[in-house]
Amino acid sequence: FGPTAKVRGHSVVNKTGSSVLFVNKKPVVPGHLLVAPLRSAKRLTELSSEETTDLFNLVKQTEVFLMKKFNTDSCTISIQDGPLAGQTIPHLHVHIMPRKENDFKENDDIYRELEEHDKAETGWRDEKAMADEATQFREYWKQIFPQ
Repeated sequence: FGPTAKVRGHSVVNKTGSSVLFVNKKPVVPGHLLVAPLRSAKRLTELSSEETTDLFNLVKQTEVFLMKKFNTDSCTISIQDGPLAGQTIPHLHVHIMPRKENDFKENDDIYRELEEHDKAETGWRDEKAMADEATQFREYWKQIFPQ
């Protein structure tokens, strides 16, 4: 997942033919998940039509999952596509964040938090915390989307 970040298997919630869903090392809100293409691609425009479809189908499924898991009817879905858009890891990824009433003072504050959340030295989760969350999410995913 880019040259500086690794997605370890224990952090993965679900994988499709072309995309992966995984927990965030520094979530902005509880349940903040990421979807990325399996193939290295810096920008959305680098994906084929099939990869784009696969990616966004997983994003849609993730939104359903998060709304059920966190008992909400809203999610913020965001792509920081390129450095000027705030992308800090040069691998395309989609942020999916369940929203709750009054989770931020102003609703759009989530975008400022998303822009800044990975710049601070503190608040990063360890591998065990990420693995534990991913395990819980995988179990719930199977309940929501039985094979």
